[in-house]
Amino acid sequence: MEDKLKLYLKTMISNSGSDLHLKSGSQVRVRIQGVLQVLGQDALSAEMMDKLAREITTQDQYEQLKTDRNLDFSYVLGEEHRFRVNFFFQMDGLSAVFRIIPVKILSLDALNLPPVIKTFTEIQRGLVLVTGVTGSGKSTTLAAILDKINTEQKKHIITVEDPVEFVHKDKGCLVNQRGIGTDAHSFSDALRAALREDPDIILVGEMRDLETIDIALHAANTGHLVFSTLHTLDAKETIDRIVGMFGNEEQNRIRISLASVLEGVISQRLIPTKEGERIAAIEILKKTARIEQLITENRDAEIPDALFDGKEIYGTQTFDQALLDILRKGEITEETALQYATNPADMKLKMQGVGKGAIVDKFADKKETDAFELK
Repeated sequence: MEDKLKLYLKTMISNSGSDLHLKSGSQVRVRIQGVLQVLGQDALSAEMMDKLAREITTQDQYEQLKTDRNLDFSYVLGEEHRFRVNFFFQMDGLSAVFRIIPVKILSLDALNLPPVIKTFTEIQRGLVLVTGVTGSGKSTTLAAILDKINTEQKKHIITVEDPVEFVHKDKGCLVNQRGIGTDAHSFSDALRAALREDPDIILVGEMRDLETIDIALHAANTGHLVFSTLHTLDAKETIDRIVGMFGNEEQNRIRISLASVLEGVISQRLIPTKEGERIAAIEILKKTARIEQLITENRDAEIPDALFDGKEIYGTQTFDQALLDILRKGEITEETALQYATNPADMKLKMQGVGKGAIVDKFADKKETDAFELK
């Protein structure tokens, strides 16, 4: 079965796919440019999936899969390709998803990310979060940020991931990478231990539970720079999610702590382009006195306005501002911009030239300026 798996993976790679889906009782599928497509005609039986699981896991991992009913680990194909794997049980037997992890770490410039993101590599302490849905490129962005630090600075970096994705070689920095299940029992255990390992920078693959969030905030409060991810859509929801993880009696304390240490939130969505590819629309929160005050005073609803107003001065921006910038460049259609907008009604007005940040330059070549006179 492993030989078949390698063939599926090679086919996915050659077609620039991102995820391979294997399911007992169903045909193989590959995600290409965000769309699932069937690969071949044969359906995989429950026995075939169980055989595959036995072949590519250790005995301990297989027993863990049987006990926990799901399993995360890494799979290597040759020297150039690594995959993040999740096996899980469902009604018809086992299923698995193989997500490709690029071996080459792209730079922030190569990823065409907003220049303000580079400033997060210069911070000495605090908390920086990269958020978005699964497959939005969070790990790729974090890897680029860490690689810039690794190249330009001399620090001790500890990463805690499930599993380890991008592999960082020691450059200017000393980098220790720990995988959950192989090198540590849990995020909270590894993060607690990291505080005793003289780190300058800690990367937490995902802030999954209250204990991990609490320790990460403590690490940021005690002079460390902490990077992590959350499955949230934007900056406002990110703050709400963190605070909401705690009981009512703790939320005021957490708000004050979060307002003090939160240096930035990078929230990503991948948007389909006219060319059939995908481009990242990115909302950026950067710590300012106003942002700190809004978080402390539980005025999260005002955060999008603060991001909008800070674009020219601080480099912050909302998703809809990012979408408008992409639309101005002609890379997406107006229909796509409306479909992915946080506020479609407001986006439509801006497209018509109404309101702050509206698109007016699309008419710049027209000399009939009186066409915009009110009747």
